[in-house]
Amino acid sequence: MSTPTITKGTRRKRGPSPSRFELAPWLLLAPFLALFTLTFILPIIAAIQASFTRITRRGLFGEAGVHSEFAGFGNYAQALGDEAFVASIGRMIVFGIVQVPIMILLCTVLALLLESASAKWPAFFRAAYFLPYGVPGVIATILWSFLYVPGLSPIIDAASAVGLEVDFLGPQSILWSIANIVTWSYTGYNMLIVIAQLKAIPGEIYEAARLDGAGPLRVAWHIQLPLISPALVLTTVFSIIGTLQLFAEAQVLMSVAPAIDSQYTPNLSAYTTAFAYNDYNVAAAQSVLIALAAFALSFAFLRLTNRKSS
Repeated sequence: MSTPTITKGTRRKRGPSPSRFELAPWLLLAPFLALFTLTFILPIIAAIQASFTRITRRGLFGEAGVHSEFAGFGNYAQALGDEAFVASIGRMIVFGIVQVPIMILLCTVLALLLESASAKWPAFFRAAYFLPYGVPGVIATILWSFLYVPGLSPIIDAASAVGLEVDFLGPQSILWSIANIVTWSYTGYNMLIVIAQLKAIPGEIYEAARLDGAGPLRVAWHIQLPLISPALVLTTVFSIIGTLQLFAEAQVLMSVAPAIDSQYTPNLSAYTTAFAYNDYNVAAAQSVLIALAAFALSFAFLRLTNRKSS
């Protein structure tokens, strides 16, 4: 049997080189990576750089120009030396300890009820509970302020009619009035995350539970809750991060609540430092400290949950 010979002018067809296959995913990801770097990575680097920089103006009136120099940890020391800023972080930690578990409990109960076999019109109620999340935080705060301000609030008028004095904007209650707005806004969003996890549970597990005679409460406690724990961890981490980022609600209510000052929350304190005091470098240090606090709290929570699950 003769072997075929390769004549001149004929070439073997070769497939694409391996390098093209390796390069293709990066070409597809290039637009996202460029946008991610431009809008996320570079601002973080700029903020960290600004937090280690001090800007000084030379001359009696600054006519000699602006000079920047390395400040070391001076801006961080000044930020941590601000008692109002440190108090705002502590205030938000207390806020999160109370508000986050209540919101996670509510979204879990709503998700379990809507995904139960006896639920009626689940799609309608899912949309109704999610609707507050579609309302911007500023608009939501303005809407709720009509229920908080004396003379405008029907709740305060009804309480006064029966001899009760209610002050939603007082120093002792304003933090929990803000917590009510946040809970109203984000419970439906977290509920959808939990519902998505519930829908991923195989139907065979429910069938086996029914054959064993398990009722709805037993199914929820022994089957659904353990299987949706990843979603609960995710929503809790999001809520911890969002707690330290609280800004719009406090800023809007500041005009009607004397108990809220310009440094009531960490983000509001950094905003005031930057745009009221024109000290952008200290504000950058405050922003970095807020990010580190959010990372530390989230990391501690994840370590705690992983230790319990193991």
